[in-house]
Amino acid sequence: MKSKVIDLDAALDNVKDGMSIMIGGFLGLNAPLACIDRMVERGIKDLTLITAVNSYVGGGLGIGKLFENHQIKKYIGSHVGTCPAATEQHVKGEIEVEYFPQGTVVEKIRAGGAGLGGVLTPVGVGTLMEEGKQKIEIDGQTYLVEKALKADVAIIKGYKADKVGNILYRGTPNTNPLMPLAADYVIAEVDYIVEPGEIAPDQVGTPGILIDAVVMGYGEEKTHEIFRNIWIRDKKLA
Repeated sequence: MKSKVIDLDAALDNVKDGMSIMIGGFLGLNAPLACIDRMVERGIKDLTLITAVNSYVGGGLGIGKLFENHQIKKYIGSHVGTCPAATEQHVKGEIEVEYFPQGTVVEKIRAGGAGLGGVLTPVGVGTLMEEGKQKIEIDGQTYLVEKALKADVAIIKGYKADKVGNILYRGTPNTNPLMPLAADYVIAEVDYIVEPGEIAPDQVGTPGILIDAVVMGYGEEKTHEIFRNIWIRDKKLA
């Protein structure tokens, strides 16, 4: 099989102004930091960003940099509060924001990947979340109909990939395994790249058939250094 390992810039050539993009990670952890930093350098703009949660607390890391560089036109997620730049832009009306409970965002992405039209959830019934949404009653329980989410591009973070794109996750994979099925083009950033067969079948978290490009990220050592510097800056671990 042809190798899916390509240069980071070659992968990001497929990310254009105005696209919708899903980015994995949770408050900067297990996030594709190298891809995000290069997107900032390239100035890809007017993006619709879809994540479960926003940036690392205080910004300055991961997707927070995209907000700080004014590259986001619309944000779909559960909050902006951890990112000062996103919060300020939202308050000023500079970006459009669609809020959903965190679990609902995840299920909307899962539904998009499964080819479903949406999901039913009782979360938000009787609150502001139900405004303008269809409601369905099943067995006496009222549910909101939440439409599925899909994106032009997904950028995920794995621990290790083989050259044909099979991904192994380490620690908490969070939203990374959900996004490949819900996007048209998928970039997997990893810390290590190995030969096919070096990842055992039962360790594959995302099969290579769902991955379009594998790129080398910062690696463990530099990633640890990035977080050490952030923790020193903030004088706390989170």
